[in-house]
Amino acid sequence: MTVSSQVVASQCDLVKGEKIYTKCAACHSLAPDKSLMGPSLHGVFDRKAGALKGFKFSQAMANSNIQWTESDLDEFLLKPAQKVPGTTMPFSGLRNPKSRAAVLCYIKNKTNSE
Repeated sequence: MTVSSQVVASQCDLVKGEKIYTKCAACHSLAPDKSLMGPSLHGVFDRKAGALKGFKFSQAMANSNIQWTESDLDEFLLKPAQKVPGTTMPFSGLRNPKSRAAVLCYIKNKTNSE
């Protein structure tokens, strides 16, 4: 774990984030270049939505013009279809803000520490 990821880990509940991530893991990998039904989440922070090479995104996602910040990802996880109308992600949303923060912190920690 790097110094920056240690700081991130100390500011979030990684155990809770990992538990919540199990809902995501059926469709999303955290490994680079390993997409499943959904795109790999490795490197998702600051990546342009719909731009991961080798993954076929919905037209709505590809045209969304979103650069995934933590705030954008939080909004997307709250109500995916509202953030990106026409998205094909079959997930209705994660309503609890602490749960969203924990899973985003977990993803960031796991993908930045490799």
